[in-house]
Amino acid sequence: MASDDISQLADALSKTHVGDGELSYKGLGLKLDNEGSVEDLVREIEQYQGLRALRLEGNTVGVEAAQAIAKALESKDQLQRCYWSDMFTGRLRSEIPTALMSLGSAVMCAGARLTELDLSDNAFGPDGVKGIEQLLKSPSCHTLRELKLNNCGMGIGGGKILAEALTECYRHSSALSAPLKLRVFIAGRNRLENEGASALAKAFQLIGSLEEVHMPQNGINYAGVMALASAMRHNPELRVLNFNDNTFTKRGTLAMAQALRHLRNVQVINFGDCLVRSEGAIAIAAVLREGLPILKELNVSFGEITEAAALVVAQAVMDKPHMEKVDLNGNCLGEEGCEALKEAMENNDKGDLLGSLSDDEGEPDDEDDEEEEEEEDEDDDASDDCNEDEDDGEIVTGNGTPRKDNSPEKPQSSAEIVSFLSCPSAEKLLQLGETRTKLQQQVDASDPHKASEVLLNIASLYSEDQETKAAVFETIDAVLKKLLSGSDLQSYCFLSTLLVMMGLLKGEGKMKKVSLVPGQLLCLEHAVQQEYFPQHHASLLHIFVSKNSDALKPCSSAGERLSFTLEKMFNDQH
Repeated sequence: MASDDISQLADALSKTHVGDGELSYKGLGLKLDNEGSVEDLVREIEQYQGLRALRLEGNTVGVEAAQAIAKALESKDQLQRCYWSDMFTGRLRSEIPTALMSLGSAVMCAGARLTELDLSDNAFGPDGVKGIEQLLKSPSCHTLRELKLNNCGMGIGGGKILAEALTECYRHSSALSAPLKLRVFIAGRNRLENEGASALAKAFQLIGSLEEVHMPQNGINYAGVMALASAMRHNPELRVLNFNDNTFTKRGTLAMAQALRHLRNVQVINFGDCLVRSEGAIAIAAVLREGLPILKELNVSFGEITEAAALVVAQAVMDKPHMEKVDLNGNCLGEEGCEALKEAMENNDKGDLLGSLSDDEGEPDDEDDEEEEEEEDEDDDASDDCNEDEDDGEIVTGNGTPRKDNSPEKPQSSAEIVSFLSCPSAEKLLQLGETRTKLQQQVDASDPHKASEVLLNIASLYSEDQETKAAVFETIDAVLKKLLSGSDLQSYCFLSTLLVMMGLLKGEGKMKKVSLVPGQLLCLEHAVQQEYFPQHHASLLHIFVSKNSDALKPCSSAGERLSFTLEKMFNDQH
């Protein structure tokens, strides 16, 4: 080793922080190629009594150097934390697994019990995961609490290997009556995609102790998101969920919303740049209303959320006492929408919670709608059965909403009800007599599309004839009372689907909009004034009706009546 190299290393080591059980070579920029280049470093490790943490990040370590360091670690049985991120810069990818195997073998040989392992920013790919596979399966990782593998290029293959290793670690540790209790998992920018994410989801569901999950930028779409959502609900201590920059769309967002209903300790939700869109935003708002009591941060930025849906989210965070930040930047609010959102937050003394709206995309145009529908058509081709997740007596359907698999079957429909549903008419409705209220048995909030269709068909029969009007109102009341009696998530999903069919909300995929008739609006005007119709549901309708009045122009008089009634209810509330 040249004298100037020795001098450089000696100078670097003199700056090393040594104390509190930690030996740090962080950020020294050392080029450690062989055994000779690490002599002083090895000596310090060997002489350090009670070594509990070793920082090697920010240097570049070759195979021979790693083997020499590993030999020094073989006697360090108190080692708990390995900060080994960004330590293979400029190395051949083929070198990294060998170096990692050497270091991992040393930890196992020493009988150390790790609590934290950080290998982030090492572009080692699937082979690199193989390099730590045996370590992760070993008793040395039975005590692991934090695993950080950010920006490692693991890919689908690496994700599967990692999932298998964590699963085996959990099973072996459980057999010893001390199950793995992993708390923090970080694996952003790894190209895990659906297969890798789904494999890891199975491991997460088994482990059940996660408190933080960070998996941004992994190319995961709704199928992988749904698998992860199912796993998250089995980790009741979750505090932080970061899936930024993946692709949720409606199905993934509804599945995540369903998972969030089971979690009471979540403080940070980062679904930014995930194409949450308006229907997804409404579902998240529903969960905010009925749960998440200690939420501090919500990020649904860059999600193609429109003004009305953003206002629904804003309303839902008003009663969160611990809320610190709401990020709705980069959505499709438009200039007036941004002002309306700011005003709504400020009027409730929550203006300081709202993040910047400087990157708003402006109101979407019709061309954007057509492109999105084509994009979603590909998703709709998949069978809903392929996307069901049976769990704890619930099934999350392809549209993300739950239905009970143990609920009693619907009673056999009478021939008259079947006839009415197949071809509704006022005459058939009147002929049903008292049995018309049984129509509510034919609707289910877990199938919001069918429920909306039935409701609109009944409402379209409205007329000023007193007998017909009374029959229609009676039936509408029975149907809506059932549909709005479940969880806020189910009722919000139903209402958002209803709004899409009425043309008041931009939806995803192929959902046929109805040609509105006055009776449908007049039935809604009647319904929102009934006791079974919660105020916050009426408030949701008020937002969309007031922001999309053009869609109601074909039924101007009935539309005005509905708008007036909702506006009056809104003003009375405030």
